[in-house]
Amino acid sequence: MVVKPNPSSESTLTDRYQTTIPEPVRKALGLGKRDKIRYVIQPDGKVIISRADQKEEDPILGEFLNFIAQDIQKNPQHLQTIKPELVNRIQSLVADVDIDLDAPLSDEDE
Repeated sequence: MVVKPNPSSESTLTDRYQTTIPEPVRKALGLGKRDKIRYVIQPDGKVIISRADQKEEDPILGEFLNFIAQDIQKNPQHLQTIKPELVNRIQSLVADVDIDLDAPLSDEDE
């Protein structure tokens, strides 16, 4: 579906700083319920809104993972199973750790 550009849309903030994304904006971005939105603040104060589900890939991590995949393919004889003792040790170290991978990082962790 092609959405015709609408020069402007507006919504109102509630007392809790919440708002409803106007229908033309939802359609233009292809947003559905529970989708995430990204806001980018420009130097001139304008804000760009977009879907947040487009994952930004880390080029260094991608190259490293490609290197590992190629090495495994070329040298499968180097693969070894993890010893049960190491698995038990790792499990004991993280047994009481509760982490939310979706929680935002603190300023210290950035």
